[in-house]
Amino acid sequence: MVAIKVPPLGESIVEATISRWVKREGEAVTAGETLVELETDKITVEVPALASGVLTKRLRNEGDVVAVDEQLAEIDETAAPAGAPALGPAAAAPAAAQEPAAQPAAQPAGAGADVKASPAARRLATESGVDLAGVAGTGRGGVVSKPDVVQAAAQGARPAAAPRPAPANGTGPRESREKMTTRRKRIAENLLASQHQTAHLTTFNEIDMTAVTQLRERVRERVEKEHGVRLSFMPFFVKAAVAALQQYPLVNGKIDGDSIVQHHYVNMGIAVASDAGLVVPNIKDADRKGVLEISRDIVAVAKRARDGKLTMDDLTGGTFTITNGGVFGSLVSTPIINYPQVGILGLHKVQDRPVAVDGQVVIRPMMYVALSYDHRLIDGQQAVLFLVRVKELMEDPASMLIA
Repeated sequence: MVAIKVPPLGESIVEATISRWVKREGEAVTAGETLVELETDKITVEVPALASGVLTKRLRNEGDVVAVDEQLAEIDETAAPAGAPALGPAAAAPAAAQEPAAQPAAQPAGAGADVKASPAARRLATESGVDLAGVAGTGRGGVVSKPDVVQAAAQGARPAAAPRPAPANGTGPRESREKMTTRRKRIAENLLASQHQTAHLTTFNEIDMTAVTQLRERVRERVEKEHGVRLSFMPFFVKAAVAALQQYPLVNGKIDGDSIVQHHYVNMGIAVASDAGLVVPNIKDADRKGVLEISRDIVAVAKRARDGKLTMDDLTGGTFTITNGGVFGSLVSTPIINYPQVGILGLHKVQDRPVAVDGQVVIRPMMYVALSYDHRLIDGQQAVLFLVRVKELMEDPASMLIA
């Protein structure tokens, strides 16, 4: 017998949720085939068969929380799949004809079509026979995510006639309760740990976005045509933050026990909102890249995040983080440090505001920016000067593009 266990899941991750069994008991498997998918707070992990044979036993069910190195299944290398001796080439077709009967009922055409759900959730709902219309979404904006479908399948949810409309007279349930997904629990724990284990402080400034807006508008069409890159503000902020980190390196460091660790490179974390929750993939060696390459990397990791295809390498090794609440309309906020990092830059909505320029009141596109920092390592002076440097570079973007 070959034991299939939960593999190492990455930095600081000790458990996962079984989101989907790909293989059934008694089914033949080949080495390297995916047996089961595990959902962590960061990524989905596919657990492969370590040898060819028959999956004789599944020890845990979909929706169960499992720990690293816990046994999930057993593979018998010597066994043949159920009914295999009786099957020859001529019998293959009848066997195939019987196979659909063992499958869950397909989702009716149009079922859940109006429900907001991620592609992975829709695929799993179809395979599991779960009606998306009856599944409560825990993703941003009520989007049904893959773990929601796993939970519904575990509770025996099946296609329903139609979702019951909420009573117009307000006589329906006043509250509901549902179990947190593994990812949401870990996000909550990490944010709480950041607040408890750091001396959190935030400083603010505002940036006149006129110069960088004009530069972007001037080159955007040409860049998109020649390089296939849609230029946003984010790569400019990454470039400005890198330059400021090089001038104030402690903001790019961390505390390890009673030691100060200084990183002589910048792996820039970019907070991305996905259906399953917030993730922070990072752009490796951002200090060695230009605006166009940074822009390509941001688009690539953001797409992987939203498609649920991030790798552990994407999510580990970050040294500093940028988060942009402005894309959702946030005017000002105090971002929480992505522990064990010691600084996070918060971007916000660009808004036309009256400002004084050379003694005259003019209307300019302005953005509030915030730097949350760990006061144990970073003094207020360094934090303020760091943010001022970012402001100076963004208000004169040509100066940082020359470097």
